[in-house]
Amino acid sequence: MIIVSGWIRVDPGARDDYLRGCVTVVEQARAASGCLDFTLGADLVETGRINVYERWESQEALEAFRGSGPEDDRSAMIRDADVARYQISGVGPA
Repeated sequence: MIIVSGWIRVDPGARDDYLRGCVTVVEQARAASGCLDFTLGADLVETGRINVYERWESQEALEAFRGSGPEDDRSAMIRDADVARYQISGVGPA
């Protein structure tokens, strides 16, 4: 299993616009083969922060979905980011 998790920062006044522009990507990801979860969400404390969480069955499923990254207009809005990929070898109840 692969988890992609972290955050991106945009200008605080642009966060809602950024997220509205990502609705189609979230829908496409959730419909993709091997996607177990995919979400982007507004942080409750930092007004310019967007939390990223993806869960995939495998690296192959993630790569099959991925293109070259966000569209240029979305990329231009990103001011900072800290997103990492984690390969999970085991899963159990919380």
